[in-house]
Amino acid sequence: MPFSDRVTSAWRWLGLEGVLLLAAFLCDLAVVLPASVDSLGPRGRDLLLLPGMVALGACALWARTRPAVAVFAGAATLFASTFLIRATDAAAYTTLLSNVSLSETVAGLELVFFCVRRVRWAESIVGTATLVLATLFATAYRNGSGSRGLSETMLLGMVLLVAVVLAGLQFRRGQAPRKESAVRDLVREQWPLIGALSLPVFLELYQLLDSNIRALPALTCSLGAAATAVYATRRPLRAGLLLAGIIFATSAALWIAPRQYLLGYGALPFTEIVAGIIVVVLLVRSVEPKRAWGAIALMSAAVAFTTLTTVVSGRGRADMSDLRDLVIAAVLVLGIAVAAGLYFRARDSERRKVVEAAVADAQNSERMALARELHDLVAHHVTGIIVQAQAAKVIADQNPKVALEVIERIEAAGTEAMTAMRRLVGSMRAGGEAVTDQATMDLDADLRRLVESGHHGVPTEADVRVPANLPQEVARSALRLVQESLTNIGKHAAGATRACVLAEVRDGELHIRVADDGHQVVTRPAGGSGGYGLVGMRERVELLHGRLAAGPAPDGGWVVEAWLPVEEKA
Repeated sequence: MPFSDRVTSAWRWLGLEGVLLLAAFLCDLAVVLPASVDSLGPRGRDLLLLPGMVALGACALWARTRPAVAVFAGAATLFASTFLIRATDAAAYTTLLSNVSLSETVAGLELVFFCVRRVRWAESIVGTATLVLATLFATAYRNGSGSRGLSETMLLGMVLLVAVVLAGLQFRRGQAPRKESAVRDLVREQWPLIGALSLPVFLELYQLLDSNIRALPALTCSLGAAATAVYATRRPLRAGLLLAGIIFATSAALWIAPRQYLLGYGALPFTEIVAGIIVVVLLVRSVEPKRAWGAIALMSAAVAFTTLTTVVSGRGRADMSDLRDLVIAAVLVLGIAVAAGLYFRARDSERRKVVEAAVADAQNSERMALARELHDLVAHHVTGIIVQAQAAKVIADQNPKVALEVIERIEAAGTEAMTAMRRLVGSMRAGGEAVTDQATMDLDADLRRLVESGHHGVPTEADVRVPANLPQEVARSALRLVQESLTNIGKHAAGATRACVLAEVRDGELHIRVADDGHQVVTRPAGGSGGYGLVGMRERVELLHGRLAAGPAPDGGWVVEAWLPVEEKA
């Protein structure tokens, strides 16, 4: 399997919950790795936090299939990692919950969600309670210097627990089907993008936890920008205008935020930079250029305004001397986003052309198949009606009784033609393949019945030696070839007194031969043929990779022969 396919398969296997865990773990790595090599304590000691993070994340992924077992395994993992941290004096740090890492918090919330959603009530209550006790034990027993007190941790943990339990109840199996929601559909379709955007959001969440409540407005703007980027997959133009407004509002939020708040390029929150890139790509990809460039210009103005206010106020890491570098960086990022959007737009255009060509080919094939079926049905029945009507006209004065019998046969033939046409139209309305007129799964019986009823006044002999397990498409085409050949005999073989039909399988091929002893007429017969009979037969044979020969016989008359492969490779 190619490497790209393996990556795609792994990404799909992770799902939204796996991507959120991965983003949280990467954020933890951004904290643990620098701390493991700092001057505080032995080098590498902080790496002892990683086994517990990885194990609890694995339990959260396991909960998708075995939630009842996974929730108790997750609680045991928390107890074990707590004892390890306490025994080694590793420095646990605070995120949402005191002394509990972000990836452990996200994994615990997912464990509770799957437990409430899929496990029986008694096991769900016991499992959730066990996990909560393990979390409380970790927050109280780990020796990290968390800045959040136990009471504050319990309050925040209770809010998170109630929210996750309510979400699990909402999705609990056995509920009545829910009405479709645009938001639910958007989340279900765009979970990879949501997971990718969670990484910069988590990074800003660290900033909020390390500072104070003044960073909350800036984080709220970043969350709005991330949501707008996801919404842009449905309404890119509207999302671009909305994001421009959010970036303008960010300038005010950064005035309130602490000076050390995380800013990409020292001027704008990193989440909003990522969201802006995504929205620009989607605008260029799917919106009319004139409107797209208008929205991009407004977003650029918002970025410029927010950057200037941040630099002038001195709240970012950049100052006035860095404006030139900031402009170059902004133009470079914008150019990359526009180039990516143009690439996707060209690829979409090419794919659309390929799809349109495929649809046109399919429609053409359907028209050709319909033309063949209509020709075979109409020509077969109408030719019989015309031949019998001509016979009735000749003998009407001489023997009115026989002419009346012929008229009755004409009526029966017309009824058969109408039935065949209704059957064909019905199969087309049902969306299936055209149904062969009076065709069964037994080609031998179908050919003999056709010879008896469809010879159009010319005595016909049948020599049929075919197995019962012929492929359906081969049998159907063979029946149509014989039907069209007999129709042509009735139209063109003037003076024919005898016709022969041969069908046999030799050397992996079905050999069809229809011959008569008449002579071809120069004038067009009554009813005409339109010249499509042989064309339709050739098309049928070519579709099966067979061979067709039609022409005068050496001893007079006309011969049509076809060889249709019946082996599996055909």
